[in-house]
Amino acid sequence: MRFSHSLQFRISWVYTLISVVTIGIIGAVLYIGISRVVLDESVRSSQMAISKSGTLVEMYIDRLKVLSTLLSHNPRTIQALTSPTQDGDRDVLQFIDSVLSSDASIKSVIVVSKDGYVLSNEKNLNMQRSSDMMTEPWYVAAINSNMPALTSARMQRFSMNKNDWVISMSQEIKDTDGNNLGVVLLDIEYQGIEDYLNDLELGRDGFAFIINSKGGIVYHKDPSYFTDAAKQAQIRSIAQSQEGFIPVSNELIYKTKLQNTDWTLVGVNSLDGLQQIRNQLLRSFVIVGLGLLLLIIAAAPFLAKGITRPIHRLEQAMSKMKSGSLEVSVAKTGVTEIQGLAQHFNEMVLEVRRLMQEVETKEKALRGYELSVLHSQINPHFLYNTLDTIVWMAEFNESDRVITTTKALAKFFQLSLSGGSETTTIANEMNHVSQYLFIQKERYGDKLQYLMDWDPALSDKVIPKIILQPLVENAIYHGIREKEGPGLIEIGCSRTNDGNVMFVVKDDGVGFDPELRRHSGRNGQPTTLPKLGGVGINNVDDRLKLYYGRKYGVKIESRPGEGTTAMIVIP
Repeated sequence: MRFSHSLQFRISWVYTLISVVTIGIIGAVLYIGISRVVLDESVRSSQMAISKSGTLVEMYIDRLKVLSTLLSHNPRTIQALTSPTQDGDRDVLQFIDSVLSSDASIKSVIVVSKDGYVLSNEKNLNMQRSSDMMTEPWYVAAINSNMPALTSARMQRFSMNKNDWVISMSQEIKDTDGNNLGVVLLDIEYQGIEDYLNDLELGRDGFAFIINSKGGIVYHKDPSYFTDAAKQAQIRSIAQSQEGFIPVSNELIYKTKLQNTDWTLVGVNSLDGLQQIRNQLLRSFVIVGLGLLLLIIAAAPFLAKGITRPIHRLEQAMSKMKSGSLEVSVAKTGVTEIQGLAQHFNEMVLEVRRLMQEVETKEKALRGYELSVLHSQINPHFLYNTLDTIVWMAEFNESDRVITTTKALAKFFQLSLSGGSETTTIANEMNHVSQYLFIQKERYGDKLQYLMDWDPALSDKVIPKIILQPLVENAIYHGIREKEGPGLIEIGCSRTNDGNVMFVVKDDGVGFDPELRRHSGRNGQPTTLPKLGGVGINNVDDRLKLYYGRKYGVKIESRPGEGTTAMIVIP
């Protein structure tokens, strides 16, 4: 009795009950969902198959219409019906033989004039004709149709073989004035249509049929449907019913109208495979569910026993931290909630230690960055190249250029020093870059072009100094200098939509693949910056993060052959 009131027993019982309900719900949802997916796929594949077969039949009928049209518009056919001659009849019969040889399914071709004159490959005709063909219904139907007329399946009444089923196509023959001369009649074997529908997979009890607009049966794999009135009524009922899946009979009905005809192809899929898949799914879910239930019942007591153990360890670690010890850690064991508590406690201890170390590191970094800034204010390599350029100008007696370049160099170093301050204004920073680009322009000539565009309203904003010159220097040495032909550098400064300030340094140089040049930052910290320009860009990025936080700094985008864009966003 005491055990039944224990926490371990109650947790085991509740866990088992919830597991049973969960397994049942998941099983039902999966069964219904998978059955729906299988049904939808079966419906889609059946519709595609029926539509494809319908398209094949349409193409075949179109080809027959072309042959019928060629024969009815043939000048020799018109001449033979207008003024019959032995030579003219022979020409028409030769053309009929050509039509027959083009398609083995065409059983016979007949040309009938309005007064009953007949030309055909059939030697012994038994067809209904008279001296006035306007009294024959099939003849009137042909001349009243604007296109070749199609019949339903019928017995070929003018063949010696009375048991052959055929489909007839007829078309009116007119003279040049549009007057009726006769009719062309093509009889197509039943097999000609059946060949395009034999490959339809519609299940064990499924079938397909073609019915015309008058309810005549054009095609069915069982020829008894052409003579049995009860079966014909059943087919017409299916053709008039709504298409789609019918759950009661587990059947799918899909219809497709055949273009340029009055035929409709109807497919009835019995979906035998769907029921088999459903039964297999149900068996699989029952077996898996029972197995999981047995496993849960066996594991529930051990799960309940392990819940309380980690709580005591967490309490002991908190007591140690309260006494001032930060060298504590709690193993992440037990249930998810206890693991979460242990993880958050460990993260809290690490964050406290990190903050204390960060304070110490920032104090050291501030002193280090002061030295880095002073070092970056005077670049010996740049100074040497500039002085060499000035000497070169002097040797060529270009005193005006010597004066302007020297003034630019002096202004450049004046702005670099800025009275020993580590900050400057945006106006001074843009002026500093302008002097640098002027000097480099004097050195590289037409090789280097540059544009500067910035918002004067931001002139007095105070920022860390020398954050743009390293980016411009990298654009020149790693982008423009390596490029064949002249290059352009664009420098801009504007306010973003969220109120921040963005600096952009863009060049159309050779570019690079950033993924191939990523590296670790200082002190092993990861960085997204490509390895360009030695200390310069990294120095700028580190200083910006120190001033404004980790989410600010330098961002570089580049593509080989398309140039590089460096961006700085500050609050």
